[in-house]
Amino acid sequence: MHTQNLPFKYPSKPTPHSLPSNLLLTFPSMAPASALRFPKTVCVMDASGTLAASLTDRLLQRGYTVHAATVRPGELKRLSGDENNKRLKVFAWDPFDFESIVDALTGCSGLFYSFEHQRLSYDELAAEEEVRAAHNVLEACARTETMERVVFSSSITAVVWSENRKSMADIDERRWSNPSFCRKFKLWHALAKTVSEKAAWALAMDRGVDMVSINAGLLMGPDLSLSSPYLKGAAEMYEDGTLVAVDLKYLVDAHVCVFESPSAYGRYLCFNHVISSPEDALGLARVLSPDMPFTPSSEDLRLSKQRIQNRKLNKLMMEISSGEVL
Repeated sequence: MHTQNLPFKYPSKPTPHSLPSNLLLTFPSMAPASALRFPKTVCVMDASGTLAASLTDRLLQRGYTVHAATVRPGELKRLSGDENNKRLKVFAWDPFDFESIVDALTGCSGLFYSFEHQRLSYDELAAEEEVRAAHNVLEACARTETMERVVFSSSITAVVWSENRKSMADIDERRWSNPSFCRKFKLWHALAKTVSEKAAWALAMDRGVDMVSINAGLLMGPDLSLSSPYLKGAAEMYEDGTLVAVDLKYLVDAHVCVFESPSAYGRYLCFNHVISSPEDALGLARVLSPDMPFTPSSEDLRLSKQRIQNRKLNKLMMEISSGEVL
């Protein structure tokens, strides 16, 4: 298993940072903020990350009061066009300091949690850190009387890796990556996301915490590069029909959707780009490294059949956009 290879070679000339338009799955816009009848206080951890910062901004726009918990409060991006927003409260947060977690959650009815590593790269110790952090956060949620729902940000890498993956039918949110397989092939990002999400689910079920998870594809955006730990094993994901990506706006919409929908439950696979053809792979190559001229290899770019599905999330987001569950 060549886990460091990508399913393409670089294109001969750079193009803008976008995938081909035919890959984008579009849905109607979510209901406006005015549809939220009772704006609540929610917490976003770690609010300085790319996803969480955008999510914080969206929640403020929708009328929420937001506790933005971050390990780098001085670096928190300016949000919602107003750094003095009275509904934004910034908390210094350490995922290994239980009291700082409890402090940030006080008075909150919801938590949007994503773990941003301070390490330069993923390794086996990163998985241990994510498990500890997830345990601390879910335990704090269980002790927060006002807490109604936790949205746990995970990854599709916590779904697609196992010895028998090629013999499976369509892969969906019921599948889990195998930790032993991840260790064997040093798929540290997949290992960290798998064991931390499992730890969170175990504690949530044991302590009666209402939790849903968003298992996201490769996050597209200006920070994306070949060094992304998600991309280890990209060649195999392409061959398996499980290499998918997601736009930031769509991912933010999904998080808000599963929090606001009373019918949301369990895990949701989140992606709106499927990389399964030579054209798709070249489009991703242009995004990852637009300035490196290489020619594509037809042998490397054979067509793959999509085997991963996100019907569960698609259905929920359609219901939200049509107002059926509001």
